[in-house]
Amino acid sequence: MGLRDDVAKVLIPEKALQARVAELAREINAIYTDEDRPLLVCVLKGAFMFLADLTRYLEIRHEIDFMEISSYGKGTVSSGVVRILLDLAQSIEGRHVLIVEDIIDSGRTLDYITRNLHTRQPASLRVCTLLSKPARREIDIPVDLVGFDIPDEFVVGYGLDFAEEYRNLPFIGVLKEEAYQSSEGQV
Repeated sequence: MGLRDDVAKVLIPEKALQARVAELAREINAIYTDEDRPLLVCVLKGAFMFLADLTRYLEIRHEIDFMEISSYGKGTVSSGVVRILLDLAQSIEGRHVLIVEDIIDSGRTLDYITRNLHTRQPASLRVCTLLSKPARREIDIPVDLVGFDIPDEFVVGYGLDFAEEYRNLPFIGVLKEEAYQSSEGQV
């Protein structure tokens, strides 16, 4: 039984993902100039595929860096405890920073990241997320660019995982309950 067998339905097919990523890149190209040389901060691990495709479509000079944040563990719901596992390799003081996120759920993780990065005095701080679940929002976070608003379902693929699996699926899919129910009790 393969990974695709655990997917109840494809929510966003590969072609739609790629078309929207290209549109987001055009919007970013319109916001920044070569002189701005924005720093794209990829929130690991989930946003790595999104960042890789997004950066291929960008026409402006830019740099990338990475942060790894933990708030889920092996569950399907944020634990509420946010920890930085990997911090930026460079200073962002005076830089134009664009956070590249895979999904905004409760808003807790992004709230933590934006508050943390604001203390480092960037010239500007914007957020680009591939997916947003407005129904789950607990903290109202300003988001500059949103790929797709999605329903309150547990999604995987295109970098998003459950227990470190399913990231390699080229689409966004809804995971079957039985695929995560048995391990939920172990969290």
